[in-house]
Amino acid sequence: MIGSLRGILLDRGGNEALVEVAGVGYRLLLGPASVERLPAVGAELFLYVHHHIREDSQTLYGFLAKEERIAFEALIAAHGVGPKLGLDILSVHAPHELRAVLASDDVDALCLVPGVGKKTATRLLVELKSKLDLPDVVDLSVLADSDTASSTPRALADVREALSGLGYSNDEIRMAIVDLDAEADPAELLQTALKRLAAPR
Repeated sequence: MIGSLRGILLDRGGNEALVEVAGVGYRLLLGPASVERLPAVGAELFLYVHHHIREDSQTLYGFLAKEERIAFEALIAAHGVGPKLGLDILSVHAPHELRAVLASDDVDALCLVPGVGKKTATRLLVELKSKLDLPDVVDLSVLADSDTASSTPRALADVREALSGLGYSNDEIRMAIVDLDAEADPAELLQTALKRLAAPR
C-alpha cells in the first residue's frame, strides 16, 4: 500500500496531479485547497498518500500535510462520508478548523461544504463526533478547556451570520471566508470578507 510519494510534478489539471517517481507516473486526486498549493510543473514535491482500494478500482489521494491525510482517513471511516465528500470537507475546513467545528457543534459551518444541507450537516456532526478518533487533529477534551474553544469558531460564525443576513449565498460566503484568520477581530474579518465579495471576478 502506498503511503507517500516524492517525485517531480509532471502535470496538473482539475483536481488531479501526475507525479513521476523513478520513471513511473502516479495519478493522484487532491482537494481544491491542495491543488492551489501545488508547486509549478517540473518542481519536486512530497505528498502523503491515501491508497483507496475497492473491488473495481484503486485510487490515490494526495495531501501536502500529514494531518490532512489523518483527517481524511478518519472522515471516510464515518458512515455516509465517501472520498469526494471527505475532500470537500477538508477543502472548506482545514483539520484545525474541523476540530473547532466539532467542538462547538457548528452546523452552519458544515453547511458551507458544497452539497451539504442542515439535515446532512447535523447527521455528520453526530457521526464525526462519535466515530472520529483523531488525537493529533481533533482533541475535544483539550478544546473544552481552551480559551479559544469558543472565541475561534465564534468569530467566523459571526461573520457567516452577518453575510447570510446581507443575502449572500452559502457558496459566496464560503469563498469569502476561506483562509481567514479565525482569531482576528470579527469586525476585521467581516470587512475582509466584504472586500472579497465586492472584488471583480
